[in-house]
Amino acid sequence: MKEYVFPTRIIESKGVQNQNSLFIKQPLQIGLAETKTTSFDKGGYVILDFNNEMCGGIRILTFSSNNSSVRIRFGESVTECCTELGGDKNATNDHSLRDFKTNLVNLSDMTFGNTGFRFVRIDFYGAAQIKCIVAVNNILKRKAHYIYSGADTQVKEIYNVAKRTIDLCAAGEYVWDGVKRDRLVWIGDLHPEMLALTTLYGRLPAIEKSLDFAREQTPLPLWINGMSTYSLWWIIIVADYYETTKCVSFVKKQLKYLASLIEQINSCVMENGELQFPDYFVDWPTRNTPDEVHGVRAISIIAAKKAISILQKFNMDTSVAESLLSKLLKIEISPESSKQVTALKYFATELNAADRKRLTRCGAKGMSTFMSYYILKAVASFDKQTAINMMKEYYGAMLDKGATTFWEDFDINWAKNSCRVDEFPKDNERDIHGDFGSFCYKGFRHSLCHGWSAGVLQFIKDNCN
Repeated sequence: MKEYVFPTRIIESKGVQNQNSLFIKQPLQIGLAETKTTSFDKGGYVILDFNNEMCGGIRILTFSSNNSSVRIRFGESVTECCTELGGDKNATNDHSLRDFKTNLVNLSDMTFGNTGFRFVRIDFYGAAQIKCIVAVNNILKRKAHYIYSGADTQVKEIYNVAKRTIDLCAAGEYVWDGVKRDRLVWIGDLHPEMLALTTLYGRLPAIEKSLDFAREQTPLPLWINGMSTYSLWWIIIVADYYETTKCVSFVKKQLKYLASLIEQINSCVMENGELQFPDYFVDWPTRNTPDEVHGVRAISIIAAKKAISILQKFNMDTSVAESLLSKLLKIEISPESSKQVTALKYFATELNAADRKRLTRCGAKGMSTFMSYYILKAVASFDKQTAINMMKEYYGAMLDKGATTFWEDFDINWAKNSCRVDEFPKDNERDIHGDFGSFCYKGFRHSLCHGWSAGVLQFIKDNCN
């Protein structure tokens, strides 16, 4: 659904007259006798806050302008929309343009941008009179089957922000992982996104189209998204989606590919149980760590078990999947430090005392947004209240920093002595958006609306009402 949202706050401005007119909810139609306009001088600028993360662009209704040039900068944080491209904080135009120049013309109604943002800075290189500047937001609007009804206000806020996160990422025909990043269908990311969406809405066309698209784009022996673990996740998603929705006709279309994919995965596991995949990926914080291969083993075991289950339900041969599982179980999953891999072990086999201690050590430290559901679910299997406390500590810290959607990643240590996303850093404060991140999400490239972080909705439903 497309909606138009008026700004709620002006962060900063210069060379502007009658700026409060931008808050007046006028008809979105330009006329010849406009009396409530905002005037911008040459060299003026304004930084607008739309109060929540948006997926889309801005619509500017211009009353008068002599083809004046403007620079538009979108930001998921205040600091992002005020930063030059490049530099040591990695402000980018990757995938979706968020920093560009254009022109405004008389009596016009034009829409600019298609990205993720909450803040917009507009710099005027010539004078102009503007009637309205509104955000054009694309968001999923469906009646939710599940709404958190408990009394805990912090859990309710986590539910609402997680819901907005996935509603933005699933607003189109397919499910995207981050609304300001690439427009690809990332299948590994889709598992927690599928959990969130089915928790809220049950069966959803965007999930099925995304799974179909990934299969059709990946004829064997290719790996989905070029990653062997994402092909494993595809199997897990199909099986879990079926368990939740009982979508027989949809799953029947997947079974031939699934069975062939199991044969390909089986060829990558030696008789002694050793893995020979072309690549190993669990999530970014565990990248290139000793625990990573153990995590891939756990994902492989989960996928093999899911494949056996769904093939049995449709009376198909399970011998290859059973052989695969037997080989995988010959080597124990033995994580050294990672909560993520330890949580995956819970879903694959079972936890021991050392695993349980590792999962709860230092509370939310060591969690990641992608793996948050799995960690919390694993902890809840032996200590439900500790799991709820960890969720509130982890997601609550993002809320304390002004999050209106949840992020691609978050380390609880980032919260110390850092600013909120809706403020400029004060003296000696670090920039919560621009000063952190690693791998592909360094600095401002870091997505602050990432669908995989919404998997927590399934945990809330199962544990918090």
